[in-house]
Amino acid sequence: MPSFRELLTAAKGRIKETDPAGAEALLAEGHLLLDVREPDEYEQGAIPGSMHIPRGTLESGIEGRLADRSQPIVVMCAGGVRSAFAADTLAQLGYTDVVSMDGGFNRWKDEGRDWSTPRTLSPDQRNRYQRHLLLPEIGEEGQLGLLDASVLLLGAGGLGSPAALYLAAAGVGTIGIIDMDVVDESNLQRQILHNQERIGDRKVDSAKKTLTALNPDVNVVTYDVRLGADNIMDILEGYDVIVDGADNFPSRYLLNDASVKLGIPVVHGSIFRFEGQVTVFDPKEGVTYRDMLPEAPPAEFAPSCAEAGVLGVLPGIVGSIQALEAIKLILGLGEGLSGRLVAFDAMDMSFREYRLQRDPDLEVTWENRDRIQIAELDGLCMPNVSEPPAG
Repeated sequence: MPSFRELLTAAKGRIKETDPAGAEALLAEGHLLLDVREPDEYEQGAIPGSMHIPRGTLESGIEGRLADRSQPIVVMCAGGVRSAFAADTLAQLGYTDVVSMDGGFNRWKDEGRDWSTPRTLSPDQRNRYQRHLLLPEIGEEGQLGLLDASVLLLGAGGLGSPAALYLAAAGVGTIGIIDMDVVDESNLQRQILHNQERIGDRKVDSAKKTLTALNPDVNVVTYDVRLGADNIMDILEGYDVIVDGADNFPSRYLLNDASVKLGIPVVHGSIFRFEGQVTVFDPKEGVTYRDMLPEAPPAEFAPSCAEAGVLGVLPGIVGSIQALEAIKLILGLGEGLSGRLVAFDAMDMSFREYRLQRDPDLEVTWENRDRIQIAELDGLCMPNVSEPPAG
């Protein structure tokens, strides 16, 4: 059986190596720095911008974090031994441009090159989010991204309740909630943020109590106001994603125009009796609410849940999908629902998908954002776009 030294010599014979100066030059050219040290080593100091995957989990973790096997990589450990084995492993996995940094982080630091103490999860957070940390597609970097993210929920009702609960449980650091209603006993059949003891309380206050009790990492910001043209821009600005749980057309069109002007993606959900719909409106890359529905239907064709009823568990399904899409947007995971509408029928237990197309004649667009005028959209919900300046 070959000795460790013989295995190391063989691995070094199959890979490319460079010193820290050469590695620094490669990083400036676009190489990715992969740090394969153990978590306790990484926490004591790391090179900014590096991707951290411990050597022991490299085979199972790399493909979920780096699917592009043509991406040039510099591999680093503490001294250059583990990185040599890691570079050899990566080549066997099909990564075509891999270089090991001889001397590792210790030499990099001794030569006075840039490094810092990285931000990491606390022991309590590692325990809380351990199932996320086991997913290579999320890991510690992704969890920190969730903690840094902010999501605004329009409504603390049927859709907002499950969405808020799962976003808070996932560790989304800031959750804003807009709702000016109070908890009513008729809400409790589906609005699981609230309970019998909070009947008569403001919904935003009830929601905040539930979410902060679930996860103290989450900062819940409440807006006990009517969303209108006078406040929507100030409320929306700064949020990464908006989860739309509105139950009326004027609010949806108002939200659309403001989110397009600000460039914020909206995860839209709607429910009716036994049916629900979910999609993502991405004003910079995809379709918007006005592409899907240029004008609101007459009121008699769009009764509310209070008029037509809704199966209590239905918003739980739709709101959970909304939370999932919001998390995917934050982390850049998978294929989102931008340009696709998913319709769920609880009676048939079926999901159907419909493609949405951009309207080439639509004026309320990200490209025209400077011309969009935010105004109350009662009436026919027609677009509010100013004329371009002469000349």
